[in-house]
Amino acid sequence: MQRIPMTVNGEKALRDELIQLKTVERPQVIEAIADAREHGDLKENAEYHAAREQQSFIEGRIQEVEAKLSNSQIIDVLSIPRTGKVIFGTTVNLINVDTDEEVRYQVVGDDEADIKAGKISVSSPIARAIIGKEEGDTVGVQVPSGVIEYEIDEVLHV
Repeated sequence: MQRIPMTVNGEKALRDELIQLKTVERPQVIEAIADAREHGDLKENAEYHAAREQQSFIEGRIQEVEAKLSNSQIIDVLSIPRTGKVIFGTTVNLINVDTDEEVRYQVVGDDEADIKAGKISVSSPIARAIIGKEEGDTVGVQVPSGVIEYEIDEVLHV
C-alpha cells in the first residue's frame, strides 16, 4: 500500500473528523433510525430510509478516514532543516515572471488541498513543477492557455 503524505495539521484535521463521526454523527443517526422504526411500516417510511442512507455514508467515511490515517506518512516541515528547496509542507512565494503578480502556496497532501486557503496538492501541476527547486529558480507551469513562468521568491517552513 502506498504511503499518503500528510502534514501535521492535515493529520489532526482527519483525526478530529474521525472523532466527530464516531462520537456525534454515528450516535445521532442510530437514534434517528430507532425513532423512524417506531413509526411503523419501514417500506414506506422516508425518514427511516434517509437515516439508513446517512448511516451508510457515515460508516463509509469512517472507513475511508481510518484507511488514510493508517497509510499516512506524517511530514513535520518544522523538523526538517531549511535548505531553501521546495519540499512537501513548505510554503512558497512565487512571482509570475510576466505580470509580477505574487502568490503564496503551501504544498500539502491531496486531502488537505484548498486553493482558496493557499494550499495546493503535492500532485498538482504547480507543486510538481516547484518541488525540488530552490529560491531564485524559475519554473514553467503548463496550464490550458500555455506555460506560466514563476520565479521562486522565498521558501518558508511555516
